[in-house]
Amino acid sequence: MSWRILMTAPTLGAGGQHALAEAGCEVHYLHDSQDEAEVERVMARIPFDAVISRTVALSRRAITACPSLKVICKHGVGVTNIDVEAATEQHIPVFTTPGTNAQSVAELTIGLMLNAARRISWYQQEIEAGRWTRNGGGIELSGKTLGLVGFGEIGQRVARIAHAIGMRVCFYDPVVGDQQTNLPGEQVSSLDSLLTQSHVISLHCPVNAATRQMLNSRTLALLPPGAVIINTARGELIDEAALDAALRNGQLFAAGLDTVASEPLPADHPFRTLNNLLLTPHIGGSTPEALDAVARFAARQCLDFLAGHAVNPVTCVNRTVLKERS
Repeated sequence: MSWRILMTAPTLGAGGQHALAEAGCEVHYLHDSQDEAEVERVMARIPFDAVISRTVALSRRAITACPSLKVICKHGVGVTNIDVEAATEQHIPVFTTPGTNAQSVAELTIGLMLNAARRISWYQQEIEAGRWTRNGGGIELSGKTLGLVGFGEIGQRVARIAHAIGMRVCFYDPVVGDQQTNLPGEQVSSLDSLLTQSHVISLHCPVNAATRQMLNSRTLALLPPGAVIINTARGELIDEAALDAALRNGQLFAAGLDTVASEPLPADHPFRTLNNLLLTPHIGGSTPEALDAVARFAARQCLDFLAGHAVNPVTCVNRTVLKERS
């Protein structure tokens, strides 16, 4: 049977393309990967069976406009751009692709950490401006404590690399049981406890009611003076006004962000005027290797569900729908 699939981006990794083509699917691509209105228009016009969702918003209006829709799979793990409540009301499961881009995100995390600590990008800007500045400072990471908020596949990969450069690694993750052994880090019991001992904090957790703006004026004040913040998870985890103030007044040494609350970053955003903030445009999982792995996994999730094959319930963010269907 041929299914209609919407990919909310202009392209899909080769692994995903091959899987969908082999299944005889009719695949439609979004021309403008940031145009929410285009998603709504095309879903109202074409009876899709599945959506592979990238970064553009998949709204309630879009989901309800397509009564034929049976399954949504996120091209990644964060579902803040998908109206999961609306999907649940329509009995549509929303799947993710955990672990598929973990190595890519972990490597960018370490890259941002090293860059922020040694101010590599700032020195490059100084050279481009014709200056040969050698007194801009920097900090050595060996011997420092790295605190990881969230200790899934990405966090554990970051921990192993950090160990290799001589860092002590601690983590806070309420999902990880106290009895789990052989983890590459020391578990602490609370976020506050983690913050008070971490020279570098790196975020690797989803956005929910408990984590939204978890780094704010109160929690940032718990960090040792001159700490570094790294975020390759979701921008909504940080109170941006509080982070901006802490970077400007010297409370923090630096920050490296691959994601912000509103993307793309607004032209007048105060982050653009900070010289101790490193920004990348949400490209943690955008290596060719990661994109291919995520695309293959997402396509397989959609095809298995549509064909009535077994799916891993752990990868579904609204599992009540799966229970209803079973």
